[in-house]
Amino acid sequence: MISKLNFQNKTGQTLFARLELPLDRHPIAFALFAHCFTCNKNLAAVRNISRALTQNGFGVMRFDFTGLGESEGDFSKTNFSSNVQDLIAASEALSENYEAPKLLIGHSLGGAAVIFAGAQIPSVEAIATIGAPASPDHVQHLFEDSLEEIQKNQFAKVNIGGRPFTIEKQFVDDLISNKMADVIKRLRKAIAIFHAPQDKIVGIENAAKLYKDAMHPKSFISLDGADHLLSNKEDSIYAGDVIANWAKRYLSIKSPEQPLKSNQQVVVRLGQDKFTTDIVAGRHAFRADEPVAVGGNDYGPSPYDLLLASLGACTVMTLRMYVNRKKWDVEEMVVHLSHNKDYAKDCEDCEASDTKIDHIYKYISIKGNVDAKQKARMLEIADRCPVHKTLHNPLKVVTKLQA
Repeated sequence: MISKLNFQNKTGQTLFARLELPLDRHPIAFALFAHCFTCNKNLAAVRNISRALTQNGFGVMRFDFTGLGESEGDFSKTNFSSNVQDLIAASEALSENYEAPKLLIGHSLGGAAVIFAGAQIPSVEAIATIGAPASPDHVQHLFEDSLEEIQKNQFAKVNIGGRPFTIEKQFVDDLISNKMADVIKRLRKAIAIFHAPQDKIVGIENAAKLYKDAMHPKSFISLDGADHLLSNKEDSIYAGDVIANWAKRYLSIKSPEQPLKSNQQVVVRLGQDKFTTDIVAGRHAFRADEPVAVGGNDYGPSPYDLLLASLGACTVMTLRMYVNRKKWDVEEMVVHLSHNKDYAKDCEDCEASDTKIDHIYKYISIKGNVDAKQKARMLEIADRCPVHKTLHNPLKVVTKLQA
């Protein structure tokens, strides 16, 4: 579930945020995400990491810093210190509307900002940085050709990532005045430092410096092969999954997780991210998607893949119950399934009735000390699993709008 949450920064300007919650349960903890320098909350990597965290039970708030994305304000009047203050204001808004954040996540300069903010937010118990500089003034290299002009004229118009920005002298002075080493040595909170050895924007030596200065408990996780912006979706999903599992070790989280609606077996949500679909079944969360070839992100199995998986799982579970009762010596059973129609083609006209017959093929491999007669009997039992029967029995699906 994604909702909008707007709040005021310290100077009264409105900042825009998105709050992403697990589908059918109360979050085990809340996380606050700080995006990279001149980026915004909707960067693909930010969305992927947030989604991975919600899949693991976290609530995640991501917002635009002052003057960026949807947020109000003049970017040229902001600086690193104001970014830290924006994070503190976001934390206060999250506390007032939901619950205080226990986890801070920051990407690039946002990683430096969450270290400074984390030292000032009492509720924070753990911090994760991604491609963060060892000192805020590292960001000067993005406009180093304009530093002389900034010093002379008090400002300069620069191009960062293909977009024009005005950088004022106060911004540069503020970067220099904030000393990371002093803050991180006093932090005394769990910290995980994610960095790619191949990062060409913020070199890996920054991660080494952060790790050296930080106090335990501290962790370093290599994002080997990734670029600075985690442009490859697999890299950002991996980072999100690892952050979630790492943080659970250090946070005082709620347990057990209580479903919000116990009368619903499965909850499915599709947002605006093409066909990527979040699914929660009981206490288990996963994704469905379509292949890239038909416009999806390929983040998970397709609907027909899930159907075949359900039938396959039910088949082997039923067989296991049967052979256990018979005390037959069966070590392993593998079912290969296929379906002869393509899901995307089926949905070219979803309102029309379809008279074509679906064919699902199950090929069962049995490993163990069983003879031909026993295998033949197992083949009969395979077609008696509950899902198999459901697919063959008359079935009525009732669809209603829910308020």
